[in-house]
Amino acid sequence: MATRAYILIEAAVGKAKPVAEGVANMTFPNARVVSVDAVTGPYDAIALLEGDDLDRVGTAITDGIQQVDGVQRTTTCLVVKLG
Repeated sequence: MATRAYILIEAAVGKAKPVAEGVANMTFPNARVVSVDAVTGPYDAIALLEGDDLDRVGTAITDGIQQVDGVQRTTTCLVVKLG
């Protein structure tokens, strides 16, 4: 089973749209961006990532998403199967 995570993204003022677009266009060797949505509230965008394992998802976040111009902070929420 692939590892999935929601990445809650805070962007710099005026950077929500370019951040969301930048994340949506990213590609990784062993992880993929399933979706990116601009949202209201304390976060500016939420991305859903899927990867072969936790390390690959983590690398996509630290080496990819966090490097997008305008990203100020990310919060990662791992998807878990209950029951």
